[in-house]
Amino acid sequence: MAKAVTVRVDDRVVCERCLVADRPLTRMRGLLGRTELPRGEGILLRPCGSIHTFFMRFPIDAVFVDREGKVVGVERELKPWRTARHRGAKAVLELAAGAAAGIDAGASLVTA
Repeated sequence: MAKAVTVRVDDRVVCERCLVADRPLTRMRGLLGRTELPRGEGILLRPCGSIHTFFMRFPIDAVFVDREGKVVGVERELKPWRTARHRGAKAVLELAAGAAAGIDAGASLVTA
């Protein structure tokens, strides 16, 4: 079972209940099978440098971070059947569409 953490970006909570997918099976499953992703929930995939939204039923925001937790890119409103990646990304935070508003490259991501 994946553990849940709170994720902050520059001292602002962006995900109150974030599952950490740090094992092959939890990363592979990701958000598949869900019909929605409520605000305040998300998944942190690590290690991970790219994602896909194949077979998903809803759009998401994806925040790509490097080893030190610095945001290297953000993909907003990523629709089903798309792929995304950012150079230097070592983890990806998947959030409900619109939840990454105000997050830009250079911000710091911290889990607690």
